[in-house]
Amino acid sequence: MSSPAYTILDKVNSPSDIKGLDMDQLRTLCQEIRQYMIECCAVNPGHLGPSLGAVELIVGLHYVYDTPQDKIVFDVGHQAYAHKIITGRREAFTRNRTKEGISGFPKRSESEYDAFGVGHSSTSVSAALGFAEAAKMLGQSHKSIALIGDGSLTGGLAFEGLNNAGASKADILVILNDNNISIDRNVGAIHNYLLRMTTDPRYNKAKKKIWDRLGDNWFRKTIQKIVTTTKSHLVSGSGGHLFQAMGFRYFGPVDGNDIAQVIDTLKKLKDISGPLLLHTLTKKGKGYAPAEENQTVWHAPGAFDPETGERITSKKDVSRYQDVFGETLLELAGKDNRVVGITPAMASGCGMNLLSKAMPERFYDVGIEEEHAVTFAAGLAAGGMKPFCNIYSSFSQRAYDQIIHDVALQGLPVVLCLDRGGLVGEDGATHHGCYDMSIYRSIPGAVIAAPKDEAELRDMMYSALHAQSGPYIIRYPRGYGEGVQWKGKEFSLLESGKGEVMMEGRDIALICAGPLSYRAVEAALRFREEQGWSTSVYNIRYIKPLDCALIESICKEHRIIITVEDGTVIGGLHGAVAEYVSEHHPSVKVMPAGIPDRYISQGTQEELREECGLTSRSIYDRLMEVTENLQKNPQKVLEI
Repeated sequence: MSSPAYTILDKVNSPSDIKGLDMDQLRTLCQEIRQYMIECCAVNPGHLGPSLGAVELIVGLHYVYDTPQDKIVFDVGHQAYAHKIITGRREAFTRNRTKEGISGFPKRSESEYDAFGVGHSSTSVSAALGFAEAAKMLGQSHKSIALIGDGSLTGGLAFEGLNNAGASKADILVILNDNNISIDRNVGAIHNYLLRMTTDPRYNKAKKKIWDRLGDNWFRKTIQKIVTTTKSHLVSGSGGHLFQAMGFRYFGPVDGNDIAQVIDTLKKLKDISGPLLLHTLTKKGKGYAPAEENQTVWHAPGAFDPETGERITSKKDVSRYQDVFGETLLELAGKDNRVVGITPAMASGCGMNLLSKAMPERFYDVGIEEEHAVTFAAGLAAGGMKPFCNIYSSFSQRAYDQIIHDVALQGLPVVLCLDRGGLVGEDGATHHGCYDMSIYRSIPGAVIAAPKDEAELRDMMYSALHAQSGPYIIRYPRGYGEGVQWKGKEFSLLESGKGEVMMEGRDIALICAGPLSYRAVEAALRFREEQGWSTSVYNIRYIKPLDCALIESICKEHRIIITVEDGTVIGGLHGAVAEYVSEHHPSVKVMPAGIPDRYISQGTQEELREECGLTSRSIYDRLMEVTENLQKNPQKVLEI
């Protein structure tokens, strides 16, 4: 996709190639990186807005620091595209987030420049502190930098890292990339003057000499307190005061989209030791008008026309699961004034934006704070409310302790809706919701439900509202449903721990969780038509409590059970069924179809389901393998 128009970018294959560029060339490079990202992401979608805003910061970091010896740790990694492009992956970026292509996030196994693998938020400060301490203990002079956005700073882990780093006096630079607050023009000159003063080498050398002469006594501490308090109020208000109270020296704000100012500041900070925090102001979507004007949509816009900015969407009559959740929650809230919605910064993504607009007093966006979201929900439940807490499945892992300690142990009726269960697609291993069924199945008193379609999700939410204790966990996939009618449908109360028969047969039973029930029916129908086998299909509905009566009846009629789930086969549906059958019907063989015991990389959902054997064709092939083996060994069924 590269073209002769990229006069500078085409010559950049590593950070060493930008070291000799002058300021005009660096500005051109930043423009070309942006254009290249826009062209690539137009046909191969990704996280465009955040990366457009961080171009100058990343170019400046690689210009000033000696990577990969110096460590740049990104937070989440949504902003890291420029980093990938100038660290030898320019051509590979055309295959960003594709199967067999490069990851959409920094990944240690992908490049020596990716110091730390990321994908979830608020980890950068802790990891960068680890690098800093390791360098100190090994006698190395490598620098350690954490690049964190203001959104990720809402996560508690970020503050844990800041607290530890400030107390340890570690040699670490934290760059706070703030893209929500513009520079106040009325005080811009004061900011710039104080910035130049506080980063000036002569100032810092003189300051160190004065402190050394004063010694470690009450007079020095008093002077330091006066200076710190005065400077923090002049330079940064409450923000700088907070960071300096945590042991960091605060610098900024600086214009993070001005490459000259970024480089000048970084050069001066490079020679200052101890915990430093540089506050930069950037614009999300910088350099592309559509992305600047609608930053939420253009965070990850999907495919689009780079010339017009028109987004290319596939219009379907089928509803997305997030829309079913959002509309159902709003409907339930209208029927019961105790219903409230809680989300950790995923209101639009999970569909809770509908509740936020219609009933803002019943909606809580707590920021990127999954642990707090769950305990907050527990408090609401203890206070008599009916909280629906929606968290992406892979992010819910962070709240495991709170789900046990604050919800389950107290028997509080909290409904946890885990969006993006199973294989999510192009975001890859850090975002797949593979583990929810297995990790939460061990919690006493938990209900774990997996709706097969839109109508069942709606009914499970209604049923969860009537549960007397919790947690009541509903996990469902990313994307579109099965196209069943659900709008305006009367609610049905589903009994926890009760599955259903979708197709009756003999010999082989397919026990399924979630929408894969439909893929299993498709495979079984084809198998009956082409091979003459009559296979049963069951929608288990609830992984916990398990429908033991249904399993009993299945074991009496079938020699082989294949569990089908879009979660890890270890400990999930397969684990639950295999445990029961091995104890009560050891002659029945239980075989898994699900996500194997390895990390699944990026690709489209369909590609990854094919890889894991979770398409109707793959399930059909699995049935063929089993029956062929059964015919060869009628007295002994071998696992395949």
